[in-house]
Amino acid sequence: MAIPKVCGIETEYGILLRGTGESNPIAASSVLINSYVAELLRGSDKVGWDFEDESPGNDARGFAREGSMPPEVETHLVNAVLTNGARYYVDHAHPEFSTPECLTALEAVLYDKAGERILVKSMEAAARSLPGGQNIVVYKNNSDGKGNSYGTHENYLMDRAVPFGRIVQHVLPFFVTRQLYTGSGKVGTEDTSSAAAGTTFQLTQRADFFEEEVGLETTLKRPIVNTRDEPHADAQKYRRLHVIVGDANLSEVSTYLKVGVTAIVLAMIEDDWFGERDFTLAAPVQAIRKVSRDLTFELPLEMAAGGTMTALEIQWEHLDLARKYAEDRGLEAVGEEVGADVLRRWEAVLTALESDWHSLANQLDWVAKYEIINGYRQRHDLPWNSPRLHAMDLQYSDVRPEKSLFAKLPVERITTDAAVDLAMSEPPPDTRAYFRGKCLQRWASSIAAANWDSLVFDLGADPLRRVPMMEPLRGTAAVVDTLLEGCSSPAELLERLGS
Repeated sequence: MAIPKVCGIETEYGILLRGTGESNPIAASSVLINSYVAELLRGSDKVGWDFEDESPGNDARGFAREGSMPPEVETHLVNAVLTNGARYYVDHAHPEFSTPECLTALEAVLYDKAGERILVKSMEAAARSLPGGQNIVVYKNNSDGKGNSYGTHENYLMDRAVPFGRIVQHVLPFFVTRQLYTGSGKVGTEDTSSAAAGTTFQLTQRADFFEEEVGLETTLKRPIVNTRDEPHADAQKYRRLHVIVGDANLSEVSTYLKVGVTAIVLAMIEDDWFGERDFTLAAPVQAIRKVSRDLTFELPLEMAAGGTMTALEIQWEHLDLARKYAEDRGLEAVGEEVGADVLRRWEAVLTALESDWHSLANQLDWVAKYEIINGYRQRHDLPWNSPRLHAMDLQYSDVRPEKSLFAKLPVERITTDAAVDLAMSEPPPDTRAYFRGKCLQRWASSIAAANWDSLVFDLGADPLRRVPMMEPLRGTAAVVDTLLEGCSSPAELLERLGS
């Protein structure tokens, strides 16, 4: 049976320092994160990231293609661990928020939204420390409009025993076609090829930037399937599928479907549910761009075995297989209740895409963005390449509630404000993030560093002590609450763990 699809979302935010001659995104990101951490943790209790076990160059295929460029580990930049179990740091030239490990898609949405609010609080804190007339603005998007893209990555726990080739075979066509509900929408294109000429609006911001089917890179020659083999867990038992093909979503329903449907499909792959069903595309890179630019959902995609299918038809086939999978095997790997709700919403969205996609404006990012921008365009008789429309595209993703176009829309919520506020400081109770977060809440001054699979304690005179956390589903509230409540100090905790 498929293992639980422990998941998480890493979001690189666009950033701009206003009120100065030239905006340095690295410096601005550092100011942003430091301002938040200093106010939240009073500075002295800041816990940094432990890079001891980082290995971003490992390739799931067992080799690295000539010329491949694994991402560099930037140990000198701001890198903080928060009491909710999340990681908040400067990645290249962007502030990045990585959610704690989550057990379900619903939990992933909750902590993704908590990340947005942490960015808002960070901007407010930075404004109090910057010189007069300067302020930092953050955008939850994936492109600066000048040919540069930054990522929103998903991570899913998978069984190491599943052949990586099987994963690639089945996720490629799924990733190409899931844009129908995961895209955040984009005015125009940054693809200069003749095939992109005349593009007015597309489903996703990321499709323009993918050039390979499979590979290790994340910033150049981006692949649809990323091969980074860095499980952050017991490498003999697990792999972490690092998904770089998604958009930064503001809509909770879009994020919910993005993570929930993907988790179900990965569980099906683990259980070899596809059997002889093969949706391999003849040209996935060209297809991902075609799908993004097709608002009719009728463009045929050439299949490797011959014939054609539309993106919508491929998604219906996946849904049909998923329904049968749920009936036969169950959805324990993704959470039975959440899995059933994801199937229901998936079907409803595909049905609406067939009949009247405009009706999804309160659920899907790309539809919401299209409706508000196209409405403005028609009222003012503007061409699609108008700078005013590109400005609206950017304003949609502005994280500041008072400036964001998204924040003004009547979109469907699946979380509550109270739950999101709590998630800003409290870890999820059902993964190892709980142990990490609770230790940070109680003993941050005695923790030298932390990462996904360990905590490093510094008790003063003694050598540093590393506590391994190689099992993502250990360290939960049910497992460690009694232990933590019975310890009055980190020294006592380490003694009891050692025994």
